[in-house]
Amino acid sequence: MATANLSRKSGVIVGDDVHKLFKYAQEKKFAIPAINVTSSSTVVASLEAARDKKAPIILQMSQGGAAYFAGKGVANDKQQASIAGAVAGAHYIRSVAASYEIPVILHTDHCAKKLLPWLDGMMDADEAYYKEHGEPLFSSHMIDLSEEEVDFNIQTTAKYLKRAQPMKQEIGITGGEEDGVNNEEVDNNALYTQPEDIYNIHKTLSAISPYFSIAAGFGNVHGVYKPGNVKLHPELLGKHQAYVKEQTGSKDEKPAFLVFHGGSGSSKAEYSEAISHGVVKVNLDTDLQYAYLTGIRDYVLKKKDYIMSQVGNPEGEDKPNKKYFDPRVWVREGEKTMSARVQEGLVDFNTANQL
Repeated sequence: MATANLSRKSGVIVGDDVHKLFKYAQEKKFAIPAINVTSSSTVVASLEAARDKKAPIILQMSQGGAAYFAGKGVANDKQQASIAGAVAGAHYIRSVAASYEIPVILHTDHCAKKLLPWLDGMMDADEAYYKEHGEPLFSSHMIDLSEEEVDFNIQTTAKYLKRAQPMKQEIGITGGEEDGVNNEEVDNNALYTQPEDIYNIHKTLSAISPYFSIAAGFGNVHGVYKPGNVKLHPELLGKHQAYVKEQTGSKDEKPAFLVFHGGSGSSKAEYSEAISHGVVKVNLDTDLQYAYLTGIRDYVLKKKDYIMSQVGNPEGEDKPNKKYFDPRVWVREGEKTMSARVQEGLVDFNTANQL
């Protein structure tokens, strides 16, 4: 059972518990889906799915998602909306997560160089929370400097790793577009991280702390593309692990915690092979955005004649329509379809029934 060695069995977990859960995932060959959440509604949909499938889950906020959590009407020229939204979202998740009786990793996603002030603000909140509670507000953060030079990437991440743990490190570059970063025109070779780079990251960061994971590029892209447009090579991850093992003399066959970014639209076989090579986390976003839409879309199309006015529908011109246009009704339909898609991911990644 995944929670057997955890000091906290449900709610947001941190530190050693995160490390133990990742190691257990490698041993049992499953990965934990990382769900981009932008509201209390998407949080609820994700938590329900994990609870119903008896699985741990990662809830994460991107810089744009965090700003949305604060409200689109809040200025964000200095990342103030993204900081406020991330902190608010974190406190909300901490408040409700334990009610679902599953372990939850609270994470932030894809912090590029220009967004480092966002990370600084969140880490200020981490340190304030630590002073009061003895643990950081967030379980982890990810710095995405894959658009920068490798040395800058590693040394900057090392600097932040010294300040707060656990920290995630992504190396390589991802095609597609997420939060306004578009890498579709890059040389295809740049989508594949080299084993020497993975070892260099591992050597540098492991000297500071064991709390890090690496998102190695193996052809990943963000978004969903037509079949054949994206060529994933998850077998490269096995070569990365073997190289790190050889160079470090580790007895562990999978010495690095690896992350699969750009998971939407991938095949189950691709997921399975990546997980067999030590991937412990798979990002899901695009598929879930569409899943959330479908529930609301189908409800609106089905109930169209009941939501065109507050009063009057096919059952009578004086019939009230409040029970149809109440947001708790149609928003809930989006939660249901998103939750069903999260459950699908939990099955695909072998996360289901690990609790």
